[in-house]
Amino acid sequence: MDNIIGKLRNLDAYPKVNEDFYSRTLSGGVITLASSIVMVLLFISELRLYLHAVTETKLVVDTSRGETLRINFDVTFPALPCSLLSLDAMDISGEQHLDVKHDIIKKRLDSHGNAIEARPDGIGAPKIENPLQRHGGRLEHNETYCGSCYGGESADDDCCNSCEEVREAYRKKGWALSNPDLIDQCKREGFLQRIKDEDGEGCNIYGALEVNKVAGNFHFAPGKSFQQSNVHVHDLLAFQKDSFNISHKINRLTYGEYFPGVVNPLDSVQWRQDTPSATYQYFIKVVPTVYKDVSGNTIQSNQFSVTEHVKTAEVGRLQSLPAVFFFYDLSPIKVKFTEEHVSFLHFLTNVCAIVGGVFTVSGILDSFVYHGQKVIKKKMELGKFS
Repeated sequence: MDNIIGKLRNLDAYPKVNEDFYSRTLSGGVITLASSIVMVLLFISELRLYLHAVTETKLVVDTSRGETLRINFDVTFPALPCSLLSLDAMDISGEQHLDVKHDIIKKRLDSHGNAIEARPDGIGAPKIENPLQRHGGRLEHNETYCGSCYGGESADDDCCNSCEEVREAYRKKGWALSNPDLIDQCKREGFLQRIKDEDGEGCNIYGALEVNKVAGNFHFAPGKSFQQSNVHVHDLLAFQKDSFNISHKINRLTYGEYFPGVVNPLDSVQWRQDTPSATYQYFIKVVPTVYKDVSGNTIQSNQFSVTEHVKTAEVGRLQSLPAVFFFYDLSPIKVKFTEEHVSFLHFLTNVCAIVGGVFTVSGILDSFVYHGQKVIKKKMELGKFS
């Protein structure tokens, strides 16, 4: 056993230096202390990197097919009442969603921006007391109300029992409702009176849209939309106003779910209209994104970039629709973010590099200071500094 221990001593690659061949100096102590502090700080930094996950980014071609795109929005119009505001969506495949109401909430705001009432989208027709039948007589106990659509019927047995149903029938025909007071349902419901009562109010509209994963647009505008000679128009005459203020603030706009590190460039963006009529347009480039965390959970989402453009009405030109448009197009490139931990071997290698590097640099610095001091001391003894 003693023989083996003796052989191991002979294999010592780091023989101990005899005390006669080194000396302790103040500069050496300072350098050793500073080196130790630097070594500890670098070790803590490397340990934090090892304990926390790092994100790897990769770009691939997006080959997904038949998926849908979820658009979450929260927009405030401080000078446009909820009774005027409508939401439409359409895409290049020809699919249209006009006057979207599903999963949409409207919140009435007073002139100071305080909430008055929150309700699902739609003006909301009150029940007509003692209504008239189409033939003009009053309803009996067992009779069913069937209001006239005023020429908007698709079949003889069609009924329009509220002002909103008359407007919808007109929309399908491609007609505009020019004077609501001539419609019995609208007159009884106080359609124009409610619009006058909400004059000066604002509207906060929020919710979500589920659209095809192709290029398209959605927009907020006053009035109900319809198609007339293949042109998308809104029945603004019904509201008896010359101009509409589409000043707005985008509280939130996302394409898909939230994931760590995502930046939505339109959050908290606002614009104030200074002209009588204007159309505001956002041109958005959507980039499909996949985020995978260290636990293996995957989030399918999107990022986007945006440019803005505003069109104002000019003298001698046809007035454009007062609306806020969001035109979006999809990138063919998908971004993949993957969270992963640094391997222990990589961490161990970096720690060894830190220790060895600091020892080497401090040794060079100590040697430089020590020999410099000796040279200066020798010259002082020879009187060359006198």
